[in-house]
Parts: sequence; C-alpha cells; structure tokens
Amino acid sequence: MAVEFVLLAPVLMLVLLFVVGAGRIAGADALVQGAASDAARAASLTDSPAAAVAAARTAATADLTGQQMNCTQLAVSVDTTLFRPGGLVRVSVACTADLSGLTGTGLPGHKTLTATMAAPIEIYRGLP
Repeated sequence: MAVEFVLLAPVLMLVLLFVVGAGRIAGADALVQGAASDAARAASLTDSPAAAVAAARTAATADLTGQQMNCTQLAVSVDTTLFRPGGLVRVSVACTADLSGLTGTGLPGHKTLTATMAAPIEIYRGLP
C-alpha cells in the first residue's frame, strides 16, 4: 500500500497543479472579458472618438491592474468608426498572462487572452 501511494502521489500532484492552472487561465479570461466590457462602456460615455480611446485604455488598465493575474503585455484597441448617436464603439483587449509559476504542469509560461466587446452610444445624445 505504501509503495502504491509513493508511486501515485506525484501523478496526483501533477493533476492537481494542472487543475489549478486551468482555473487560473479561466479566471484570467473572465478578468479580460470584464475589462473589455468596462472599457467599451467607458468609451461609449465620452463626447469624442479621441476621448473614447483614452477612456477605454484607462478603464481597461484600471480593471487589470492589481488583480491576481499579471499582464506582461496589455493592448487596448478601440474602433470608433461608428461613433455617433445610435452607433457603437468596439473595444478589444489583449493581455499576455504570466503563468510561469505553474512550471512542470504542461501549461505554457505565457498565454495571450483576448476579448472584444461593444457598447451602444445613446441615440438621443448630443455629440459635438
């Protein structure tokens, strides 16, 4: 019985570490999607396309700073081609998550997570 436990313990530890790693990736993906949603909403509340880009970048950075995940590279892309009353603004957020703490599990050291969200611009809103 002791020999079986000694042989199975490392396998069980690897399975446990893999499950923890998969959970961290899923949690990081949810954070990136939330950041993209918040950035799109912030951009839709501004008065100009330039302000929309700045607001989206600020919101996405604020959402992903200080979380349990570490973004080594953060890219925020804002599409303001339909920026008018009744239009919409699209925001894409890409974050390269650092997974180097999970070595030995078969997971990559880094994973790039992306999310794209859109938010409508109010139709009865006065834009300059």
